Amino acid sequence: MTQHGNVTGEEVADLIRRTAEAASAFMRGDMRTYLRLIRHADDYTLMAPSGGEPRRGFDASDQALEAMAQYFQGGGEAELEVVQSYASGDLVVLVAIERQHGEVGGLPDQDWSLRVTLVFRREGAGWRLAHRHADPLVHGISHEQLAAIARGDPGT
Repeated sequence: MTQHGNVTGEEVADLIRRTAEAASAFMRGDMRTYLRLIRHADDYTLMAPSGGEPRRGFDASDQALEAMAQYFQGGGEAELEVVQSYASGDLVVLVAIERQHGEVGGLPDQDWSLRVTLVFRREGAGWRLAHRHADPLVHGISHEQLAAIARGDPGT
C-alpha cells in the first residue's frame, strides 16, 4: 500500500473490509446491506462491467433497489482480492478483483468475477464511493476477441 497525507492505515483497512462485505451483499441481492456499507458520493460515476456510457449518480430509490435485488439473487458470494491500494489526502483508491459467483440476470449460478477500481473520497467524517470501474476480464482474452468487443460486435 502506498500511503501519503492524513489517511490512516486503519481507515484503509476499514474501507477494504466494508468493500468486501458490500460485494458479498450485492451478489446476494441484499441491496440494503450494500448501501449501509458503501455510501455513494453525489457525483458518483460508474463504468459498468457491461460497458456502454459511464453512468452518473446512484439510484437508491426503492424501485431501483428492488430491481437490482431481483437481478442479483440466488445466494451469491464474493471475496475481495486487493491487488493494490493508494491513499493520499482525502482519497483512497482500491485496485482489486472481486472473485464472486451467483445467479445474475436469470442465468444459473456461475463465476461473475470482476476487475475493479474503486475511488473513495473522505466527506466529513466518512468515506463515499466517488467512482467504480469494473470489467469482466479477470480471465484473459485473445486479441481477436478484444478487437470484436472494441468494435461492438454483438457476436462476442
